[in-house]
Amino acid sequence: MFRRKLTALDYHNPDGFDSKDETQFRNCIVWLEDQKIRHYKIEDRGNLRNILSSEWPKAYQNYLQDVSCPFGVQERHEALDWLLGLSVRFDYGDNVEKYKQCEPRAASSNSDKAMDPLVNLDSALCLTGDSPDFKAGVMALSNILKIQRHDDYLVMLKAIRILIQERLSPEAITKASQKREGIPVSLDKHILGFDTGDATLNEAAQILRLLHVEELRELQTKINEAIVAVQAIIADPKTDHRLGKVGR
Repeated sequence: MFRRKLTALDYHNPDGFDSKDETQFRNCIVWLEDQKIRHYKIEDRGNLRNILSSEWPKAYQNYLQDVSCPFGVQERHEALDWLLGLSVRFDYGDNVEKYKQCEPRAASSNSDKAMDPLVNLDSALCLTGDSPDFKAGVMALSNILKIQRHDDYLVMLKAIRILIQERLSPEAITKASQKREGIPVSLDKHILGFDTGDATLNEAAQILRLLHVEELRELQTKINEAIVAVQAIIADPKTDHRLGKVGR
């Protein structure tokens, strides 16, 4: 998954790189700092370069914080991808002519994708695949809005867009802030079905029953909305509902 960026950075073995191999992973981090990012002064890179030390994870954690990476040590692949994107950005600044020679990605013939502005949101970056700033921004928004993470950041962005449109748009906020006028209800017309022996308790029980009925109606509305959403997904030609997941 990192081959394209490593190739763009002229890494010595982009095809054979295995991020799960601890030695390769640490060497790659050191190489990125030494050759591309250069955040530390040379004399301050000793702890990061000492990949055999048991203290290396701590040095790596400090490094991620120092370069303002939005991901931590536990988010191994996300952090590495972010560092690769940062490296490409710096490398682009140093070698603009090299990147000008890159061929743009082939445009998709899918008319649905052409109509969706999110699909080509990050297409201006040649060979990078995706922007670290874009990923960090989507991740930050998803955390604020409590949206579940997904491997595809565009899927997360679409979920954010839907939530904002339905809950946080000016129209949605205006509608939510409007006072709901209640309809007067005559309790005498609603039979309770049992008698507590106390007129006040009977009236309270009738009110509770009416409130419960209203809650059931709201629940049914949400169930209907969920059914409509599922039907829309199943109807999407990009979805293979037999596998229970969205195809890419």
